[in-house]
Amino acid sequence: MNELNLQRPGRQAAPAPVVPSFALWQLGFRPFYLLASLFSALSIALWALQYSGLLGHAYLRGPLWHAHEMLFGYTVAVIAGFLLTAVRNWTNRPTPTGVPLMALAALWVAGRVLVLSPWGAAAALVNAAFPIAVAVGIGVPIVRSRNKRNYFFVGLLVLLGMITGAVHAALLGAVDVSPLFGLRLALDVVLFIMAVMAGRVVPMFTNNGVPGTNATRRPWLEKVALGSVIVLFLADLAQGMPLLAGTVAAVAAVAHAARLALWQPWRTLRTPLVWVLHGAYLWVVIHLALRALAAAGLADESLSFHALTVGGIGGLTLGMITRTARGHTGRPLKADGYEAAAYLLVFAAALVRVFGPMLAPGLSLAFIEISALLWVAAFVVYLVRYWPVLTRPRLDGKPG
Repeated sequence: MNELNLQRPGRQAAPAPVVPSFALWQLGFRPFYLLASLFSALSIALWALQYSGLLGHAYLRGPLWHAHEMLFGYTVAVIAGFLLTAVRNWTNRPTPTGVPLMALAALWVAGRVLVLSPWGAAAALVNAAFPIAVAVGIGVPIVRSRNKRNYFFVGLLVLLGMITGAVHAALLGAVDVSPLFGLRLALDVVLFIMAVMAGRVVPMFTNNGVPGTNATRRPWLEKVALGSVIVLFLADLAQGMPLLAGTVAAVAAVAHAARLALWQPWRTLRTPLVWVLHGAYLWVVIHLALRALAAAGLADESLSFHALTVGGIGGLTLGMITRTARGHTGRPLKADGYEAAAYLLVFAAALVRVFGPMLAPGLSLAFIEISALLWVAAFVVYLVRYWPVLTRPRLDGKPG
């Protein structure tokens, strides 16, 4: 039976929008997920080149470059791609596409190149500008639509830009603080973003992906979990108060563990697209617990940060860049063997990096190298699987 034609007599149907065969610049998640995963896989090779002396004139070097780039390079790129895509849905207004999106991507790439050059001032300017430029890109539609619920994302991106600028000011000798101080504050900001987004999407994705789970939230617990991260940021900002920060971290660990329990992670084990998010959030709890233990002198603080960066950030971002890429390209929301392998590899990298040195301190370097290889393998798998997904049009023929 033919569908009813509701057009007025004499009027032709509007032509369907033309969807280009190369779709990389159609929506923010496409270039930034691709760039972030490519850079994440290549970063270990770049780190090796630094240690070999082939990048001896780099502005940023060694562990400081690694920490800066995993945070302000990889992580901020994923956040940018996610928000540039999500804000369009939240506000029903356009976010940068086409040439403006290319300009944002070029700004991010310039930041990655300049930190490996001797031009520190240029690297500082470009790296501080990128989060602020993304804030403008999402801020315009958020403000015009009066989407007050998401104003804070604009503020957090501006804050990340300011912290990035402060890190580089410290490196250039303009301010008398350690660059690591700024990196710690930036990690707290990213932790807050993760906690907010996880609270919004993990229960929903769990209930949608595993019917009957009944993942829930408690308003008072949400306030304690998110508030504890804010207090942790303030304690770190104050400096010189490790016991206070450790106490806050302990309270936060309990609150976030209780939050995760309400989402019933044990019921998701047959659904990789869901359990990856629960697994990543468990690493947030481990990070907070290790921070508390480190403040009491019972653990190495660097291991707590790697629990957050490798397990928490690595797992959550990998889970989100697979799920949202599938959803926004018209594909089924079901992980295949490639995705499941990538998830297992990144969690294995976290286990080796955090618990290996605890169990056998004398083999720490070997554990770091194994963890790095597992991390690279996870993102190579993602690249192989998602290069065609991110560069080709949606399967349903819609723009985006």
